[in-house]
Amino acid sequence: MVTLTKEMRNALTPDNALQMLKDGNHRFVTNLKRNHNLLQQVNDTSDEQFPFAFILSCIDSRTSAELIFDQGLGDIFSCRIAGNILNEDILGSMEFACKVAGAKLIMVLGHSECGAIKGACNHVKMGYLTGLLKKIRVVVKEASKSGKIDPKSTDFIDLVSKENVKNVLKNVPKKSKIIRDLIKNKKIIIVGAMYDVSSGKVDFY
Repeated sequence: MVTLTKEMRNALTPDNALQMLKDGNHRFVTNLKRNHNLLQQVNDTSDEQFPFAFILSCIDSRTSAELIFDQGLGDIFSCRIAGNILNEDILGSMEFACKVAGAKLIMVLGHSECGAIKGACNHVKMGYLTGLLKKIRVVVKEASKSGKIDPKSTDFIDLVSKENVKNVLKNVPKKSKIIRDLIKNKKIIIVGAMYDVSSGKVDFY
């Protein structure tokens, strides 16, 4: 597997970057993963890096973006926080990744059976976790209004996970003019996705 150079990364379109992630997840699910020479990639990226994507995902131990998208060292910026929520520090990281470092894509990645989403649905309060889950509670409240799904069911939790991704997708360009301008000028795209912890498959939207 060749380490991305600046020229290779810059030649990519945002749609190319998305397809690379789709192809990587297909390899992961079909167990046809590339043979990443990680030590060689350590050497290749020791002076500089040229990641093509920024992925905001959950801290869940089953959702490592590098693994589920079959990427190597230096390929993606991986930002992880419980419930893949958004805050100012993460926005700043996105701005750096795309405006300064040249990433072509921002992905917000949720997943099934998310503990943070469950905590928000169950009104968990515990230390600093309380404030984090409060950011998800807004989505829980909106999802509850439909009344079509039992709020204690797994289906409801997964619905909230999807709606939480959509909410973050909406708020990134809303809160960051830098990101908004990059999207407007077609320098980057921002996409949502859901990872199924039982199958390894990612659904993109």
